[in-house]
Amino acid sequence: MSDDTPPDRLSTNPRSPHFNAEVLTRDVGIRFNGVEKTNVEEYCVSEGWIRVEAGKAKDRYGNPLTIKLKGKVEPYFKTKPEA
Repeated sequence: MSDDTPPDRLSTNPRSPHFNAEVLTRDVGIRFNGVEKTNVEEYCVSEGWIRVEAGKAKDRYGNPLTIKLKGKVEPYFKTKPEA
């Protein structure tokens, strides 16, 4: 993986096995089907999906409910890597 390419799969949830705090410090942006998304909790480029919060609904543990949307996922870094 080069420094300018985000990982294939990434999550903002610290309990997820795909969580990577080091990558998230670079401020990852997501384009989904050509539209900028700011509420993405997890994405997977190779499988073509994003997971976003479903309104204000919560599960029984108080975590937000999420839905999976399928389409073209284009992650990118908003900031340059630090030297």
